[in-house]
Amino acid sequence: MRTPRGGRVFLGSCVGSLFALVLFLQAVSRPDVEPTSSSTAAPPSPGESRRNPLQALYNGDQDPGQSYAQAALRGRRELLEEACLSQTRKRHVLSPDDLRHLIVDDKHGLIYCYVPKVACTNWKRVLMVLTGDGRHSDPLAIPAHEAHAPGNLRSLAEFPPAEINRRLRSYLKFLFVREPFERLVSAYRNKFTRRYNTAFHKRYGTEIIRRHRPGARPAALEAGDDVSFLEFVRYLVDPRTRRDRPLNEHWERAHALCHPCLLHYDVVGKYETLERDAAALLGLAGLSGVRFPSSGRSPRTDGDMAAGFFRDVSPYLQRKLFNMYRMDFLLFNYSVPHYLRTH
Repeated sequence: MRTPRGGRVFLGSCVGSLFALVLFLQAVSRPDVEPTSSSTAAPPSPGESRRNPLQALYNGDQDPGQSYAQAALRGRRELLEEACLSQTRKRHVLSPDDLRHLIVDDKHGLIYCYVPKVACTNWKRVLMVLTGDGRHSDPLAIPAHEAHAPGNLRSLAEFPPAEINRRLRSYLKFLFVREPFERLVSAYRNKFTRRYNTAFHKRYGTEIIRRHRPGARPAALEAGDDVSFLEFVRYLVDPRTRRDRPLNEHWERAHALCHPCLLHYDVVGKYETLERDAAALLGLAGLSGVRFPSSGRSPRTDGDMAAGFFRDVSPYLQRKLFNMYRMDFLLFNYSVPHYLRTH
């Protein structure tokens, strides 16, 4: 029986889409270590290395001073690949919105997936220096609000599919991660305990208090500026939170922002070894003359500080919250926090 013309068109479209998907998954599953075309990356400045960073990373071409750090980076990448194979079963096609956290540096062949509360402001500052026209030379001279302003850096989502795939194949892709609950406490401290963050208080604080504080005072419902950490945790594990809208990027899981089991990251840096990993990455990219800004003077949120915030959270809520962030713990090789009471 002859297939109707409309059916043939639909079948052909499906086959074509499947073929494109296969090509896409092949493109992002393994890096192309051929030298980057001169049409897509500017020649290095005097004093910069001319080696391809992917060749250096995958072929073991290491600077003696960077060998230990680069070996650690390779080890993390291998652990991530193993975890992805054992923990993920379903794959989905990435949409442009899934790529909006990936920042592109065409001059140096870099793609950076930024995770808020993991030194992303300083990484954006560094990339503004690298991708700029010489207007910036000192990353710390760039105000934080300018580093986050739309339009100063290009997202991978802005390119057409063919250009996205080409960059994913040939650029060095990296992200930095952090112990999930320390990152979460850092986000809470920054967004809900600082008086100047009125936008977060109005958008999220008022909703949290309305849902999770019985008998709240009208002033608290209006201002939303005194959310407790326990209320914040209740908000996160509430099914309505993710049903109503996507999680805010400051407490969204790192794997949901950067898709490390779909995009093959060459380097996984960690906040806990930020300065060492940043120096190794910049050296790998032939940018050893660029210095990553040192950490600020405000106290970092560490395990001991996080333990204090979790003291008033019940084991039931701790268990639900851990299950929510479980993939970040597994994929990035973080241990269950010592203070967690899940039984």
